[in-house]
Amino acid sequence: MPELNGQEATFETVPEERLYRKQQLAAAFRIFARFGYDEGVAGHITARDPERNDHFWVNPFGMHFSQIKVSDLILVNDAGEVVEGNAFVNTAAFAIHSQVHAGRPDVVAAAHSHSMHGKAWSTLGRPLDAITQDSCAFFEDHGVFDDYTGVVLDTEEGKRIAHALGDNKAVILRNHGLLTVGHSVEEAAWWFVSMDRSCQAQLLAEAAGTPVKIDPEMARLTHGQVGTHISGKFSFSPMYDWITAQEPDLLG
Repeated sequence: MPELNGQEATFETVPEERLYRKQQLAAAFRIFARFGYDEGVAGHITARDPERNDHFWVNPFGMHFSQIKVSDLILVNDAGEVVEGNAFVNTAAFAIHSQVHAGRPDVVAAAHSHSMHGKAWSTLGRPLDAITQDSCAFFEDHGVFDDYTGVVLDTEEGKRIAHALGDNKAVILRNHGLLTVGHSVEEAAWWFVSMDRSCQAQLLAEAAGTPVKIDPEMARLTHGQVGTHISGKFSFSPMYDWITAQEPDLLG
């Protein structure tokens, strides 16, 4: 097992780090299932392999999030070929995630699904406002991909999405949904959960009236408190403990 240095895990071997990432990835899928982020075969979370940096681990195409175990994850190379595992890769997963990973060497993981509140907010084609403490994590730290051209099946479209993401932790894909990234699987998964909830909060607030926006200076300060890499990673930890206690088979 990895040793913790502060909140950062350290590893003695590459296989140990690979297993750790895959365990976090499988747990993230189970959590997404619990939160209703599944939509047929849509949705994917990827984790860069710690040794082969142009390869990533991803969910098998057509397997429900609630059934995914560590042993089910497949490894895909930069040509879209499955090099480990016995399943197909979602074409959209490769088209989007390959370009995000290629364009952002700092990104270990990326998460995308058609969550209800995320896709509802995406139809407005605008960024989230800083109206709650939690939404400040995304203040000046998310983009909008202001286009929709159908299911993403081409890496050129993936490049456009990666460009819209920029150096941010998230991007809203208009008429589609959310995509979040992180320096760890935990961080990417947590930002997705938090962003979807922030979308829900703003949808509710705007339905009730006119939300009061947080002052930009204060939103910027709060971003530094709740929007850091370590904040995202640590916020996922209780959910990981919860889901592995509830569904320990995911580690198999």
